[in-house]
Amino acid sequence: MFAYVASVLFLAKIGSGVLSLLASIGRVSWFIVESCMAGFMPPYYWKQILQQVIQIGYFSLPVVGMTALFTGMAMTLQCYTGFSKLTAESAIPSVVMIAMTRELGPVLTALMVAGRLGASMTAEIGTMKVTEQIDALTTLSVNSHRYLVFPRILAGTIFLPFLVFIDDIIGILGGYIVGVHYLHFNAANYIHNTFTAMTPWDVMSGLIKGAVFGFIVCVMGCYHGYLSNRGAEGVGRATTNSVVSSSIMILLLDCILTFMLF
Repeated sequence: MFAYVASVLFLAKIGSGVLSLLASIGRVSWFIVESCMAGFMPPYYWKQILQQVIQIGYFSLPVVGMTALFTGMAMTLQCYTGFSKLTAESAIPSVVMIAMTRELGPVLTALMVAGRLGASMTAEIGTMKVTEQIDALTTLSVNSHRYLVFPRILAGTIFLPFLVFIDDIIGILGGYIVGVHYLHFNAANYIHNTFTAMTPWDVMSGLIKGAVFGFIVCVMGCYHGYLSNRGAEGVGRATTNSVVSSSIMILLLDCILTFMLF
């Protein structure tokens, strides 16, 4: 009898968790549909869109550039440590290029933007929710999804691929600096091996990932901001949940997109 009751309680917990997950997916899906439907209808808030473009595209360049530079340098050193044992040092430029364009560029860029802007979006919208500024917008007949959410989603989806492209260039440049000036590779051969192995699809696949990741980061940031409550404590919890959920979704979708694209 005890075993039967324990098994029933265990299945009930599993069922409750599955239902909770499905409910969360439904809420996020409806949030996306509502925001996109509102955003594609007039009036259009071009000033808000431009402001988010500057926030996501321009002000993220320093942190994205430093991350890419140090990653490219470190990866070149690590590749040299392994490939030198196999006398395959000539493959280092192509490996660094493929890793940066296909994988590290979009993933690291998205994670840095999630940490920097995803948290900022959640805190900003969450503070507006707690202080009833969103209710004030509704009172003034301003659609909050059109005014607050859609400009962020649009800017993140369009301009994160540009950050990924810059990340690729700087990361490959970091590998070149270490390879040529520290490991004493021939500069012409390094550049030749890099561009010989590069294909347009390597770069394009990373840009596709960047667009998907940008969409996810902005959706999660705005969604958790709308869910925040109970003052400063609620906003802090929503900010943490935003960064964590964005990071998990980025890594999960990266795996799925890698299987689909390659």
